[in-house]
Amino acid sequence: MNRYPAIGIRPVIDGRLGGVRESLEETTMQMALNVAALYTAALRNPDGSPVRCVTADTCIGGVREATDCAVKFEHSNVGVSLSVTPCWCYGSETMDMHPYWPKAIWGFNGTERPGAVYLAAILAAHNQMGLPAFGIYGRDVQDLGDQAIPEDVRERLLSFARTGLAVALMRGQSYLAIGSVSMGIAGSIVNNDLFRQYLGMRNEYVDSSEVLRRIEKKIYDEEEYKKALEWTSKQCREGQDFNPHAKQFGREQKDKDWQFVVKITLIIRDLMTGNPALAAKGHGEEAQGHQAIVAGFQGQRQWTDFLPNGDFPEAILNSSCDWSGIRAPYMVATENDSLNGVSMLFGYLLTQTAQIFADVRTYWSPAAVQRVTGWMPDGMAEGGFIHLINSGSATLNGTGRQEMDGKPAMKPFWDISPAEAQACLDATTWYGDDRTGRIIGLCRQ
Repeated sequence: MNRYPAIGIRPVIDGRLGGVRESLEETTMQMALNVAALYTAALRNPDGSPVRCVTADTCIGGVREATDCAVKFEHSNVGVSLSVTPCWCYGSETMDMHPYWPKAIWGFNGTERPGAVYLAAILAAHNQMGLPAFGIYGRDVQDLGDQAIPEDVRERLLSFARTGLAVALMRGQSYLAIGSVSMGIAGSIVNNDLFRQYLGMRNEYVDSSEVLRRIEKKIYDEEEYKKALEWTSKQCREGQDFNPHAKQFGREQKDKDWQFVVKITLIIRDLMTGNPALAAKGHGEEAQGHQAIVAGFQGQRQWTDFLPNGDFPEAILNSSCDWSGIRAPYMVATENDSLNGVSMLFGYLLTQTAQIFADVRTYWSPAAVQRVTGWMPDGMAEGGFIHLINSGSATLNGTGRQEMDGKPAMKPFWDISPAEAQACLDATTWYGDDRTGRIIGLCRQ
């Protein structure tokens, strides 16, 4: 994802020359440039770089300029369109007709020119033509020359841009299903129509045996594997084995399982995004990956009945650090639950933070807690709480060891300090399972 979509900004103007347009040119273009400055300062791409804005070369007063703007946007990888105007304009002649870009119009709230009339008219035109658009309009009237962006308008501009960019970032990417349906879970029945028609995404599939093939054939970066295994042995604390002694694996088998899950981690990532190191080993096809912005690993039960499961790779990939340092999280859903994967993707693209995948097991009422423990919940828990038990890919960011304004938080990776990343690792203990299957599990301290 190194070709991020840009936000296209369209300064729309009253096209009547002879005094009207001329009086509005500077104000209209400056309005667009002010929004571009806001977006560049406030929004970031998934890699932490500033969001790129592309502004039309001229104000748009008619269809010729609208067409010129569309051509520029097409050549500039625009994925989101915002039109701004302080005045009445020729509606259908100036509107954005692109069939896929999310659209919004900010109609300046002023009395000298009927910006509100244009906004209402152009939104109606969008509806009539089946091109959804969002309207942005300030609560308070401003003077025509006022270049300030009111706080309520600012919030709406940013909200639209975040959601529009999320749509643009998903388009053309893939959901990668590793395996098939897990234990009859409806969410792991991948709905192609949902991804294609609603999200504009592809569906990619590989059988779970592809993971085993890559392990057996050593189709992974062996140097990186050594680094990853060394990091895991130092940073990932193994918990007590609570199985009866007769059911416990020996140290040799446990070490093999750790090696296995580290390899799975590398392989799932490579399946999603590709890895040039594989081409150097003679595996050019595998090096390309599947352009997957989100993936799911079936695991249960055919895999986990005899192999270590995906808890470790899912949790590490969904977190914001590993042996390579602090980095952006990957979205990987447990049990190939594509619908949970989509919700994780939405949350990630809108907040740029790692996502927690967990089962909502129970609601504990205060009375139930008191009956079992003798303690009556108080403070934030005085109304009871929901008990989340990890079902795989919960991020280590959820340990509460990151802070913002003195409170526990989950932050974009570029705001996470090395000390916070280390604290998340230190707060995590990894346990084996209860021997209903050979897995490496995960538990939080």
